[in-house]
Amino acid sequence: MRVLIVEDEAPMRASLRRGLEAEGFAVDEADNGDDGLWMAREFPYDAIVLDLMLPGRNGYEVCRSLRAEENWTPILMLTAKRGELDEAEGIDLGADDYLTKPFSFVVLVARLRALLRRRGGAAPTEITAGDLVVDPAARSARRGDDDLGLTSREFAVLEQLARRLGEVVSKSEIVDKVWDLHFDGDLNIVEVYVRSLRKKIDDPFGTRSIETVRGAGYRLRVDGGRS
Repeated sequence: MRVLIVEDEAPMRASLRRGLEAEGFAVDEADNGDDGLWMAREFPYDAIVLDLMLPGRNGYEVCRSLRAEENWTPILMLTAKRGELDEAEGIDLGADDYLTKPFSFVVLVARLRALLRRRGGAAPTEITAGDLVVDPAARSARRGDDDLGLTSREFAVLEQLARRLGEVVSKSEIVDKVWDLHFDGDLNIVEVYVRSLRKKIDDPFGTRSIETVRGAGYRLRVDGGRS
């Protein structure tokens, strides 16, 4: 999933980026409210981690502007301020959740995943394609009882295919979700990860679950490639 961090403290921003990327998120950054608001308007994020005290527009103003424009991207607000009134104001303006610094990174990730699950409505926790099971909450994939041992990036690519099970997903759509805003490489990087995935989720099991649709992209077969 693609996340925007709007945080003016460089060490905190860098730490969040490293941690979220290790968890399989694609991460973009802004160090002030004006840039954060522009990026949130221009790019399709799955969630925004928004600091309250920012240069330019503060977090309250960014949140207020986005909600006024009917941009409903989930917002997790961060602040060094304490007090129920601060939290209440953030929630009243449209923030979806709130964490006070210092906070546990594990808790932040859990809160983000909860926001994404709620946004997905009744989407299943696990996505199944035959005996292939993709679990976005646990960031894991397995065939039967065999864990597939995917890297974070491999899982992120597989997740995009699984979330649109049976549909063709283009390379550009995968890159938009799995790589960050500054990725300027060849879209064929997706081919590299698809080959790596096939070696782990298909070759050992005699299956062909990821189909190449020439000129269009890739499709994860509903039957998991068993037929």
